[in-house]
Amino acid sequence: MVITNYVPFLFVSSTSEIAFMKSLRLFILLIFVQSALFAQTNFTSLVNPFIGTGGHGHTFPGATMPFGMMQLSPDTRLEGWDGCGGYHYSDSAIYGFSHTHLSGTGVTDYCDVLLMPFTGNVQWKNKVYASPFSHANEKASPGYYEVLLDKHNIKAALTTSYRSGMHAYTYDASATEGKILLDLKHRDEVLESSLEIVNEYEVKGLRRSKYWAKDQYVYFYIRFQQPIKEYGIANDDELSKLNLTSVHNSKNLKSYFTFSLGDNKTVQLKIGISGVSAENAKLNLDTEIPAWDFNLVRKNAAAAWNKELGKIDIKGGTHDQQVSFYTALYHTMVAPNIYTDVNGEYRGTDLKVHKADGFTNYTVFSLWDTYRALHPLMSIINRERTKDWINTFLNQYKNGGMMPVWELSGNETFCMIGYHSVPVIADAYRNGIRDFDTKLALKAMTDYAESNRYGLPAYMKQGFVSNDDDHESASKTMEYAYDDWCIAQFAKWTGNDSVYQIYRNRALQYRNLFDPRTKHIRGKVQGAWYGPFEATEINNFFTEGNSWHYSFATQQDVDGLKKLYGGSEAFAKKLNELFTTNSKLSGKELVDVTGLIGQYAHGNEPSHHMAYLFNYAGKPWRTQELVHQICTEFYPNNPDGLIGNEDCGQMSAWYVFSAMGFYPVSPGSGDYAIGTPQFDEVTINLENGKRFVIKAKNRQQNNFYVNSVRINEMRRLWSFIDYETIANGGEMVFDMSDKPNKVWATKEADMPHIAVDDSKFTAVPFFDMESYKFEKAGSIKFGHISNAAIYYSIEESGKPATAFVRYSKPFTISRTVVIKAYAEQRGIKSPVVQRKFYKMPADKNITIISQVNPMYTAGGKEALIDGIIGNEKWRAGDWQSYYGKTFEAIVDLKTVKPITYTGIHVLQDVNPWIIYPKEVVFEISDDGKIFTPLATVKNLVTTDTHGPVHQMLGADVNTKARYIRIKAFNGGTLPAWHEGAGSPSHLFIDEVVIK
Repeated sequence: MVITNYVPFLFVSSTSEIAFMKSLRLFILLIFVQSALFAQTNFTSLVNPFIGTGGHGHTFPGATMPFGMMQLSPDTRLEGWDGCGGYHYSDSAIYGFSHTHLSGTGVTDYCDVLLMPFTGNVQWKNKVYASPFSHANEKASPGYYEVLLDKHNIKAALTTSYRSGMHAYTYDASATEGKILLDLKHRDEVLESSLEIVNEYEVKGLRRSKYWAKDQYVYFYIRFQQPIKEYGIANDDELSKLNLTSVHNSKNLKSYFTFSLGDNKTVQLKIGISGVSAENAKLNLDTEIPAWDFNLVRKNAAAAWNKELGKIDIKGGTHDQQVSFYTALYHTMVAPNIYTDVNGEYRGTDLKVHKADGFTNYTVFSLWDTYRALHPLMSIINRERTKDWINTFLNQYKNGGMMPVWELSGNETFCMIGYHSVPVIADAYRNGIRDFDTKLALKAMTDYAESNRYGLPAYMKQGFVSNDDDHESASKTMEYAYDDWCIAQFAKWTGNDSVYQIYRNRALQYRNLFDPRTKHIRGKVQGAWYGPFEATEINNFFTEGNSWHYSFATQQDVDGLKKLYGGSEAFAKKLNELFTTNSKLSGKELVDVTGLIGQYAHGNEPSHHMAYLFNYAGKPWRTQELVHQICTEFYPNNPDGLIGNEDCGQMSAWYVFSAMGFYPVSPGSGDYAIGTPQFDEVTINLENGKRFVIKAKNRQQNNFYVNSVRINEMRRLWSFIDYETIANGGEMVFDMSDKPNKVWATKEADMPHIAVDDSKFTAVPFFDMESYKFEKAGSIKFGHISNAAIYYSIEESGKPATAFVRYSKPFTISRTVVIKAYAEQRGIKSPVVQRKFYKMPADKNITIISQVNPMYTAGGKEALIDGIIGNEKWRAGDWQSYYGKTFEAIVDLKTVKPITYTGIHVLQDVNPWIIYPKEVVFEISDDGKIFTPLATVKNLVTTDTHGPVHQMLGADVNTKARYIRIKAFNGGTLPAWHEGAGSPSHLFIDEVVIK
């Protein structure tokens, strides 16, 4: 509401001073109200939807509503990692405008039902009908997008409601006809599509597709403002000669529509979408946008966004900082997305249609990312929606058999690791959101945690996942342990002590991967450390990271981790090394691992809590330095304003929390570590009607150190606050300084603490050696993180295992054996671990001429003649790779010997870029200088066999020789169907076999 041209009427009476004073007071009150209304913040003006559309942010600039089903946005990129949001700021052509988009993910999906205005002859190929555009003629704000398409001089404007949207296309002044293309082939693989011309104004259809979501349904209903003058339907880009009104079960369906243009040269259309049916898409449209009023829809969208963005009101800072903040807050409210029609129907994770009972069903749960900050933020400012999300989780469990890991349009993608719907529920329950079935929630939690998925059987049996159980084993162990702590807490709060006891111990199993020598989390194969070890190496033991990124991933037991390091000082020293080391990343190249400060990687989620861990070591000023650096360097107001993927709001949620001055290091604990506020004043307008105000006195550019904190006038000595402090409303006042205060919050009592009771837990022992192979004799040495008693048993093939005896000192073995061991402390036994140790054949050696890929060395050249034949679990580290190269090696048998067979054991797994060699050539020599041909073996398995599969490529022979030269010719580039088509492939080999 805005009051304009207001002239107050003053009632003045020469006989009544009282009446005059009343009128004067009324005048002053109205002026005050008018001033307040004029001062009301238009939060949408402080949002720049182009932030994150450059670099690797993967956001989109188009129109959407808070958590809306529809994301109506331009598509400028058809494929590739930086095209995941459908748009990239560096592009110069637009293919059209589609109705679903993902915000900041790492996989290309969505961009469904593309519309593109044009004039002239219809063109069916996307690279032909695409139009150049300029950012100078492009605008975006929450709920609105417009651009000028240069090819035909057409202005496109877009706006949305929750499940529906409007397009307005204004054509060139000289145009007499306007045309619109509908492309149902656009982007991912189409399983089926259909189109029906309902009448001269309406069109409906279905696009069912497969990519990340393996079976995604998008029904649509389009209504044009003008009657369709002419239309055409093309199947496989061939225009039908028949006057068809419908086509069904097509995989390449497109259509065009022609309209007569009036004086305003504008064609408008409305569209509704649904995951259930075209009828529901029509119902969504009719309910949400009944009138032809584009500006009203746009105003309603802006009003909805202002309401949401107004939940946090900031003052101070530069204009760019305010834009960065409100754009971040905006991005936290783009997903998850409503996935319920206005009649309550939705498609569940069994892909059947269900009716929501008392809740709104949602989709797009990027939980590996968002459990860390996005969902904890929502449990403060969006509690009603949080309740809906939890009920969505539980309905996915009832419908599809599990709560979401990474769910998309009713499809579980199983992307990333862990079961991170659990901490979302635990954090919400801890913070008072309890309107859901807690017994069902606990059952859903434990059903997943006790399933046979992704290394969990080994995790339950031996206390950790090793890479021969499942890949990314170290990361899985760490994240399972945190999720298990959340289950334990939830079980305790809801009165289930037996579940609490089990999962409390499981929450400590991260300790089974802590190496006390390197002070790092390390991966294991069987029960032994995998070596050689380099903390900077990104390899198959970790998920999008390395040991540095996961060695501090114990949000549930920071105090326990401190003890493993030797106390707060030692912990702080190691933590500081993380941020200051000059060591560079090694191993696999991952574009996700960005925003580096030392080995800290802000561009990827496992690092997000780590700057705040200095609070737990009594050095909060170090947290303040790092948080200030990250906020000011990694969140600029430009298209490249996100240092990594937005990841459905997590990257932005970190900034929203940190800019306010606190962060949820351990969701589910109810505590938030204090950082350093970026603004003079922040007001959180809570749903319970209360306000929590954060003020920063003396805050300037270099005054980012916290000198003191007061909460409701009480001096606060602690470097953390709890949820109740926020929920009860009040005021937190920071006194800022340009110098660190090394007294505040440095005592143990003033630090945040979080620990798991370990009185009934004993960690497993570890084999304290780097190699499990030996030539003559091997020395066996055990270690333990807390010097528990260790007991071991030895089993040799064909003989019964020995009884367990207590380990006292290293011992020697001289044959291939399996050694089992467990630890015992305070009467508590650990699980049993085991490792097979191999005595290698001593009758040959090998010289490798080719360069091995440093990521896959299998421990050295002897791995190729150790007599150990690998299996399809190549991520366990037993295979060597020769990337884009031919493998060449010479085996020396030491003397001339009869040879009856030569071969190599090779593997193919095409999706991870591993292809069988084209052929293998064997040559022999007596002197190692002059070689003669022996045999050539061709590979007959094509890349249509995706894998993982393995085979022996070899030949029976009858000859004598001392030296055998092997050449395995690389399988060539990746096939056309592959996402990396044309790139070099890996050649994987694990054994050279000479008989």
